[in-house]
Amino acid sequence: MNATQKLNILLVDDQPAKLLTYETMLAELNEHLVKAQTAREALAHLLKEDVAVVLMDVNMPELDGFELAAMIRQHPRCQKTAIIFVSAVHLTDLDRVKGYATGAVDYVSVPVVPEILRAKIGVFLDLYRKTTELEGMNRTLEEHVSERTAELQATIAQLRESENRLRLQGEALAEADRRKNEFLAMLAHELRNPLQPIRSAVDLLRQTKATLEQLQWGRDVIDRQVNQLVRLVDDLVDASRISSGKLELRKDAIDVLPIIASAMESVRPLAERKRHHIEVKLPSEPEFLDGDAVRLTQVFLNLLNNAVKYTPPGGHIMLAVDRKESEVMVRVRDDGVGILEPDLARIFDMFYQGKTPSNEPQGGLGLGLALVRQLVELHGGTVQATSAGLDRGSEFVVRLPILSKLRRAPRALPARTSDPVHAATRRILVVDDNRDAAETLAAMLRLEGNEVDTAFDGEGAVSASVQFQPDIILMDLGMPKLDGYEAARAIRRDTQGANVVLIAITGWGGEVDRQMSHEAGFDRHLVKPVVPTELLAMLSSLDRDVAH
Repeated sequence: MNATQKLNILLVDDQPAKLLTYETMLAELNEHLVKAQTAREALAHLLKEDVAVVLMDVNMPELDGFELAAMIRQHPRCQKTAIIFVSAVHLTDLDRVKGYATGAVDYVSVPVVPEILRAKIGVFLDLYRKTTELEGMNRTLEEHVSERTAELQATIAQLRESENRLRLQGEALAEADRRKNEFLAMLAHELRNPLQPIRSAVDLLRQTKATLEQLQWGRDVIDRQVNQLVRLVDDLVDASRISSGKLELRKDAIDVLPIIASAMESVRPLAERKRHHIEVKLPSEPEFLDGDAVRLTQVFLNLLNNAVKYTPPGGHIMLAVDRKESEVMVRVRDDGVGILEPDLARIFDMFYQGKTPSNEPQGGLGLGLALVRQLVELHGGTVQATSAGLDRGSEFVVRLPILSKLRRAPRALPARTSDPVHAATRRILVVDDNRDAAETLAAMLRLEGNEVDTAFDGEGAVSASVQFQPDIILMDLGMPKLDGYEAARAIRRDTQGANVVLIAITGWGGEVDRQMSHEAGFDRHLVKPVVPTELLAMLSSLDRDVAH
């Protein structure tokens, strides 16, 4: 309360002359004086506004001063209002006790001395102001305490939330670290698996007493195991590209049936070795999708490979294709080892492998189904796994949107061939800082009748291109002294290197890597390991381009 703010003083007496006298006596206090001639008027004023002091006569009609004081004290608004009785008769001690009991704080006897009245009322006004100020300060303090308490509670809640987040993050990091360690151990295991037969086959090829049949068997072993290593690396690269959003689909209007047939042909040899009974149900009419033929082949090949892998010898596998309104539904079902219910929720997670019977280790990196889901979703479709439990088989259902309006004739899948393609004799420079890689590729090209030279770093490549004057340069990109990009630019700056065909052979196969090699001057970009037949086919296509 402002110290200069006027306070209400209620004057109660049934005689107007007395009221006028009190008003005159108290004018010097410069406060707001309110007059009431009855108890009813006094109560009405008290209910409407705060009153600091009530000066009332004891003897009044209707209600005397004691009864009015008792009623005032009962109202919460008047708890700190000072009540002073004015009496024209002598009051006994009992009367005074009764007055105090009803809520009076003081008495004034008639005749009233103005100075004494003003002094007494001034004391109670000052007390009222201080009490009101203390109440205001108390409320402010309580508000501050309440606000501070709320802030502290909010801070505590935030700290608890942060602590919970940190705990969850710690658990997630621990889980990620555990899965990373499991993945690295699994990767090492999966890499060693093909390396062991390769090592054994190489030792066999060194034996002078080995028969031609044994030598052929050793070469076949090496070929199969190298293909397995390539698949492992390709899966890792695909997983990385999808996770970083760098995988681009090359969509076209394609018929899904030849894609499924191609995937079936790929798994048939393994299925026949395990004596599986395969049932295929295909529609009689083509089902066209807007998709990437290579990636969809990868999807169905992974699902069929899993069915063959996890179904015991002599088991049954069913593949069915149906049309459901605006989508194609492809189902792959088997009666193999099945999937536990807890694993179904995570079976499509990266690097996750469900539990299988301990006597049937199947290996793998836990990438196949993760790639299936991500590739299907990139095509606007869904994939779902169901199983009744261990040893009760499983079913995978892929749903893909049908192409509503055919834009153009579908591209045929590229024909697979293992027949060697012979290129015309060329002068070829092979450049790679891995000497074994460079020399084995050079030896293969020499067997095809080409004149071949080698270099083992970028500077050597630039020198050899001037001295050897090759028609074609097969060059790695990551090399010491001068990388493949700078070596290509240096070769292109030379007059003799302007027309040479530059082919990058590298482990980097992303779209950015291809763009960078193109900008550096390369004409082609091949990803390691290069299949010899594919390289020879490329050289033959170069010959045809020159002939035309």
